Amino acid sequence: MDIIEFFKLSAGEWFSQRTIHNLVSGELQAGKSEVNFEILEKTDPALIKLCEKNQVDSSATELIGVKISWNGTTNKEQVKDAGSTMLILMPNSDDPNQGKLLQDRGNANSNQFNGRYIMGSDDVLTLITESEGLYAEERFWYLIPNLRLRTSVVKKPLGFTLASFCSEIRRVKS
Repeated sequence: MDIIEFFKLSAGEWFSQRTIHNLVSGELQAGKSEVNFEILEKTDPALIKLCEKNQVDSSATELIGVKISWNGTTNKEQVKDAGSTMLILMPNSDDPNQGKLLQDRGNANSNQFNGRYIMGSDDVLTLITESEGLYAEERFWYLIPNLRLRTSVVKKPLGFTLASFCSEIRRVKS
């Protein structure tokens, strides 16, 4: 599977359950979300704007853009967790299974993250984003087309580290 096939398979609505573990304090959190995964047209104004910010040609044939929106809760206190992010993946010309990643949370108060992706021969997608004071690595894979699994590790300075596991089930329309 290549990166485009992976994202086409991801399009749609998903129910996500996650467990988050703070590896320093030992605190555990659980949550659930509704996740919408949309492939963006190259004419999408937000995609064009992010490309322009990063001096990337938005009409490049190998470029793929996606918008991921979520609405959920975390822990027993039912803390709301909602938002969206846009990803743009640009395959390397010499190896399309690896490439650059642009990420934007879509609001003025959030940071824009750049990184890279690796589409493994085992059909596992790894997204790595780094900035000053942050390292995040997420791995996605399918057990079957309507069941996706995801793990992540987020590291910040001063020893703050989170690890999470998510299972995501596609919402199938009748």
